[in-house]
Amino acid sequence: MAERSRGYASRIEVDAPLELVWGALIDPLKLRLWYGPEARVSAREGGGYYVRAASDLAREAHIDVFEPGRRLRLIYMTPRELPKADAVLVDDFVITREGHFAVLHVLGSGFPMDEGWDIYYNRLRGGWGRALARLKVLTERDARTLEKGTEAAAPVAPAEPVAPAAPAGPAGGTDTPFGGWLP
Repeated sequence: MAERSRGYASRIEVDAPLELVWGALIDPLKLRLWYGPEARVSAREGGGYYVRAASDLAREAHIDVFEPGRRLRLIYMTPRELPKADAVLVDDFVITREGHFAVLHVLGSGFPMDEGWDIYYNRLRGGWGRALARLKVLTERDARTLEKGTEAAAPVAPAEPVAPAAPAGPAGGTDTPFGGWLP
């Protein structure tokens, strides 16, 4: 019998060209500004995708679908610190156009209903709203800069939280959109 799983969905409208939103998803320099302080991407189908979103939250994935300007699907490696499960963790990023807005949808799936996964799942589900808000600010700023005919603006400070994503934990917490702690 198959395990029950859960997922999440986030959506944000960005007043910028699709290409800039796409770039924010695959350019390691941009990822470091809105997602987490360390990022590596081999931007192609079959490539790798790694982001350390917090001191205790690194996500490593295989790029399963790579459709520039439209869709990116990541299949994640199961974190070692979580209970064993027949889980296939997926984030599917889909970019569409609605009027003059680029709309980014993040669809996460495959998270086991197991209690041992609750903190990890809730942390990711809650963190995406804050992370996408940062992506929006960064990308819209770059779009305005390009409209003025200049190069993209200089980087802003690395990702910072609006509020913690999980209950306060041991010392050494983090200050990224996916902050908090894992046992």
